[in-house]
Amino acid sequence: MPSLTPPHRPGQVPSLTPPHRPAQPTLIDPEIDVHLTPDYAARALREDARDGLTAERKWLAPKWFYDARGSELFEEITRLPEYYPTRAEREILAARSGEIAELTGARTLVELGSGSSEKTRLILNGLRDHGTLTTFVPLDVSESALREAAAAITTDYPGLVVHGVVGDFTEHLDKLPGEAPRVVAFLGGTIGNLLPDEREEFYASVREVLEPGEWLLLGTDLVKDPATLVAAYDDSAGVTAEFNKNVLRVLNRQLGADFDVDAFSHVALWDPDNEWIEMHLRADRAMRVLIPEIGLEVEFAEGEELSTEISAKFHRYGVEAELDKAGFTPGAWWTDSAARFALSLWQAV
Repeated sequence: MPSLTPPHRPGQVPSLTPPHRPAQPTLIDPEIDVHLTPDYAARALREDARDGLTAERKWLAPKWFYDARGSELFEEITRLPEYYPTRAEREILAARSGEIAELTGARTLVELGSGSSEKTRLILNGLRDHGTLTTFVPLDVSESALREAAAAITTDYPGLVVHGVVGDFTEHLDKLPGEAPRVVAFLGGTIGNLLPDEREEFYASVREVLEPGEWLLLGTDLVKDPATLVAAYDDSAGVTAEFNKNVLRVLNRQLGADFDVDAFSHVALWDPDNEWIEMHLRADRAMRVLIPEIGLEVEFAEGEELSTEISAKFHRYGVEAELDKAGFTPGAWWTDSAARFALSLWQAV
């Protein structure tokens, strides 16, 4: 086999110094703060199941959709032709990440409910290119998902300090680290899953942890024609129906419940008074459900509905009023090309 070593010329001393290569950025292992006890999720599920299934109008919180299968189904939903919010928000981020960086000059990006942090990479790229970014702080209730996302960001952004927080954004905002100025991103229209009084409490808690001059980046789905809205939550392929029913599978697996999942129908409807989409599971027949882990027996009448999610839609004036009350001043308001979704920037005052 021919040698790959350059031939030695007579009278020349071979150099022992390797050829110069550009220094590679240092990979910094992500630091993870865990503020949830190991039994947090199990305890919270038991409490929610008991509270919701014994209420006069039965309900379950939408966060219980998201076991591994539920997360897969939601990712599938984001690719459906009817489900526009993910594409619309990504369009805005792709177009405006540079402006976000210029307006905020943020050294730290905080993402609430980070999940896989895919869309957040667009913001990271803008801040990195602007030259201010030093730290990324993802917060999520799932430690496994957070560690996976943090490891991926660390690999793809050498030199960036990644400091993850395992916590609940309704309880642990005061645990957020990072060098000022920070921008806190709450994307995906998740704010719409909160009732008005819950939104007020959330905005107040964000404002409490931010210093004057720091920022909130907020994704909000906008009010539009009901047909478009309902189709986004009741797709023709039935993926959202399976996603909705997955909450029953979670209770069956985690709490030993005996829900007959096929005996419930997916319902999505537009409430014009509250301007939100409601998702329900409607019992197709009368039934009794046993939930051994919480010692509960629940009866459903035929046609009775179990509420699983609201998804509020917004007008600009309503968002401005709620953020003004919480102590923020508007920095920017952007929509996608079809004006279906808004991304807005708010500065703490």
